[in-house]
Amino acid sequence: MFNTRPIGTTEFKEGDNVVLAEGTYQGTLGVFSHLRQDVNWAEIIEPGGAMRCHPVVWLQHADPPGKIVS
Repeated sequence: MFNTRPIGTTEFKEGDNVVLAEGTYQGTLGVFSHLRQDVNWAEIIEPGGAMRCHPVVWLQHADPPGKIVS
């Protein structure tokens, strides 16, 4: 069973630069790809091209806005 209701408002859109603000990999930069079927989880593309899923509540927009993470 998947949760189709987000915990909070989802303020991320595809291509947004994000950082993991919480969790084991705190500080990891990435690019927001999309929400998972369980909308409280998101796929982000991490440096090096790996795509991994993380809880949306752990994500924050990366500073400065508009900086491309590679």
